[in-house]
Amino acid sequence: MLAAVCVGTNDLGAAGAFYDAVMAVLNMQRVAENTVEIGYGAKEGEAVFWVLKPYNKEPATFGNGSQVMLRAETADMVDAFHKTVMTSGGQDEGAPGPRDYSKGYYGAYVRDLDGNKLHAFYLPNG
Repeated sequence: MLAAVCVGTNDLGAAGAFYDAVMAVLNMQRVAENTVEIGYGAKEGEAVFWVLKPYNKEPATFGNGSQVMLRAETADMVDAFHKTVMTSGGQDEGAPGPRDYSKGYYGAYVRDLDGNKLHAFYLPNG
């Protein structure tokens, strides 16, 4: 069973500000933190998404072909996610819109401040 997902950062302060704004759009918030990591989850819930400085003290890098998928409750939330990422310094990797993955699928692709790829999606009845 999957417990959580982690992405690396080279600037935990900047990443924290970025993810505080972005995760709020998806009804997630900072629920845990220390000097090397910040965890996000539902209010008063367990952290399921972590942004952290790599344990080996080497620079954080992103994976080619890797992405973190985040489920949104509505298509409007996907739009707000994309807009928030763009205004918070992230990069566009695919504007919000329908995708042909399955009926009703609506998603957006972005990169965070460290180049980690994020994909927010809405799937009705999914």
